[in-house]
Amino acid sequence: MDLETFFRENRKAALAFSGGVDSSYLMYAGNRYGADLGVYYVKSVFQPQFEMDDALRLASELGIKVNVIKADVLKDETVRANPKDRCYYCKKMIFNAIAKAANEDGYTLLLDGTNASDAEDDRPGMKALRELKVRSPLRECGLVKSEIRRLSKEAGLFTWDKPAYACLATRIRTGEEITEEKLGAVEASEDFLFSLGFTDFRVRRTGNTAKIQIKEDQFDRLIAVKDKIRTEFMKYYDAVTLDLEGR
Repeated sequence: MDLETFFRENRKAALAFSGGVDSSYLMYAGNRYGADLGVYYVKSVFQPQFEMDDALRLASELGIKVNVIKADVLKDETVRANPKDRCYYCKKMIFNAIAKAANEDGYTLLLDGTNASDAEDDRPGMKALRELKVRSPLRECGLVKSEIRRLSKEAGLFTWDKPAYACLATRIRTGEEITEEKLGAVEASEDFLFSLGFTDFRVRRTGNTAKIQIKEDQFDRLIAVKDKIRTEFMKYYDAVTLDLEGR
């Protein structure tokens, strides 16, 4: 099966849209093949502002309406406590919010951008998707990440080479309470590294220490501006370290 066939057989569906490579291409494909696609973006403290900006920019370029839903993920005590299976509870909250809004708009089928490269295992997030009967057309059609990037580039989508970006909560070690203050510090420090031209990195938070994980080929550039980074990061942390294993 290909995406054209999928959307011919499923003419009306709601899409959980993140603005990443996969869900962006799926949105484009659904629109291209004439599906009645309700598009939903969930904004929470776990998503940095640039992710929503990218999502809305692409949708605007394609002439597609995006329904933005706000979710207070930290009101859930389990999510806030940050256990190993935090993603399960967070995914259930987010997709239940999408499903509720979609049902009110007349959509009963819910889609996400999981692709055929993503491990089909018992990860907490995948478990939540299965329980909620979310379908993943990219996976069902056998499309892997590299193919989705190629097709996105051919379609002229600016997201084709966008790096993978996990939610901000992943920067805080398991078992450490998640707070808006900690998430804000992570977002601000990562925004600063973006502003200096760095790509594909993470700023991990352990206690009140920031650990920068970046590709080895960017080490020299980082060392050259380490004083700028330290000055900025010390607004949010007590110490700043570099992970010498690289990313």
